[in-house]
This record gives sequence, structure tokens and C-alpha cells, in this order.
Amino acid sequence: MKMEDKVISAKNLKKYFRVAQKSEGFGASVVSLFRREYREVKAVDGIDFYIKAGEMVAFLGPNGAGKTTTLKMLSGILHPTSGEVTVLGFNPQKREPVFQRQISLVMGQRNQLWWNLPCTDTFLLNKDIYKIPFDQYRSVLDELVALLDIEEILSTPVRKLSLGQRMKCELIASLLHQPKVVFLDEPTIGLDIAMQKKIRTFLKEYNKKHNATIILTSHYMDDVKEVCDRVILINHGRKIYDDQIKKLISEYAHEKYLRVDFEDEVAKEDLEKIGKIIEFSGFQATIAVPRAEHAKKAAELLTMFEVDNIDIQEVELEDIILKSFAEHV
Repeated sequence: MKMEDKVISAKNLKKYFRVAQKSEGFGASVVSLFRREYREVKAVDGIDFYIKAGEMVAFLGPNGAGKTTTLKMLSGILHPTSGEVTVLGFNPQKREPVFQRQISLVMGQRNQLWWNLPCTDTFLLNKDIYKIPFDQYRSVLDELVALLDIEEILSTPVRKLSLGQRMKCELIASLLHQPKVVFLDEPTIGLDIAMQKKIRTFLKEYNKKHNATIILTSHYMDDVKEVCDRVILINHGRKIYDDQIKKLISEYAHEKYLRVDFEDEVAKEDLEKIGKIIEFSGFQATIAVPRAEHAKKAAELLTMFEVDNIDIQEVELEDIILKSFAEHV
């Protein structure tokens, strides 16, 4: 990859924290006032990756893997312990205004909106912070409001909005200055399924229209499947996988699922001749079979049993990722 193609570059990026230790009891508390012991926590432990303009990348890992810490270093909130990182050609830790005007960090568990005021007041504040010309501000705001369909709540105090409505307003506040790079940390956390889908649709449309580079962390695998093409997996601060999601599926999903409804009750031991039983209730079953043999196994089911319905499905992406983590551990 050419250097000019790398919007984000991280080389041997590390972030270590010193965490104070204290034993239980009053005596230990007194001792800790005079002699405190520390241990080193390696939140990010030497990861490398490059991201091109317009890519939508999922940044995944279990709790404590170092995802949010990495995003904070990329956005300049945290300084690396060591290593090199550049975003849009800038060193994020310098926090230069020209750099900050080209990025945005959206955290699903953080709120930038003024609680007792309409969201438009926050929008106007951000307009002044980012020095957005008024005509540009109105044009971008109208576009984002239309995409997220929130025109009817613009004058409603934030405290009266639902969680999903507040998340939409958070996205608008973060995108008014049309950032080239957007860091999204759990943007759909706590939202219902319908609202999650609307947010995903919006992100894809925004990326397509503005060629924005988006890094997404999420525990919802539907976010990953519907929004991103590439996935970076990290565990204990180390990168363990970095490639296209389709390739991850082909490498780790060696099976397909046959979900079957039977007209009559069947015996579990008879189904075990077809494949590995994932779920079973007598009249329904989910059977894992080799990918290369799924059509053959489906035909065997139709021959051996009275089948009301059969559905061939891919293994869930969440299961594939867990399998990948397990293999590397």
C-alpha cells in the first residue's frame, strides 16, 4: 500500500498503564498512604495496521481487549506509551486544530448534548467551535436531518428524547463539520433492533456519499456484517486477525447449519447420522454439517424424514469470531 493511500497508520502501537494495588482491610489502606504498589497493565501491546480512505473497518475484541484505548490514541485523547501513529498525515497527540476539524469520535456511552436544551443548541455550538460557515452548516444539517429523519424533534429538549433519538442527534452533532475520519465506539449500544438498523443504514449512506473512513467497535455482530467489509480482531492488546470479513468466514466457518421443521417427532440419535446436533426439540432441530456437503446432507434429511421446512444458514459471525479468539488463545 502506498503511503499516500494510508489515512490511518499504526506501527508497534503500545499503551501501558500503572494501576495502584491495595490489599483488603484498614491496615492495608493506611500502609498504601505511605508505600503504594503498582502493577503494569498492557492495554495495547504493539499493534500494527493501515486503513485506506473510505474503508469501513470493524475493530473487535472482548471487553478489556484495548479497542477503546486504541480509538482514543488515534483521536489524540490518549498518548501512546510507544510506537508511531498517524491519522490523515498528522500526529494525533499534538491535537492540532486543523487535525481535530477532520475527525470525529462518537461514543455510545458518552453524551455531548446539552440535557435541558434542544439538540439544535448543541449543533449551533459545534458550528462555532468548528468555524463552519452558516450556509454550509444549514446545508449539512438539512442533509443529516433528512437522512436520520428527526425533523420533528429538533426543538424538543434532549431530556425528553428517547435513547435512539438522542443517538441520532449525537451523530449529527459529530458529523456537522463533515469529518474525513469517524471513530465509532459502540454507537448502537442500548438501542432497539429497529433503531440499530436505521443507524447502520445511515452510516452506509454517509460513507457512500462522503467517502468517510469509519472505524467501528461494537458487540452487535449485525453492526459488523451490515456496515463493515474488513475486520481487525484484537485480544489482550494484540492484533490476532486483520482481513476481509468474507475471508474470515471462509477460514473459520467450515460448517453450515440446517434448520429443520419435521411433520412428526424424530429421534435425536437418528439425526446424529446427518451431522452435529446444535439444537433439538423433537419436531425441530439445528444440525451443523460440513460446508462442502450441505446440499447432500439436506437431501438425506428429505429422504429419511417427513420434513415440513428446511433452511440452510451460515454460521453466525459471532460464533466465527469466538472460534478465532479461541484458536489464538
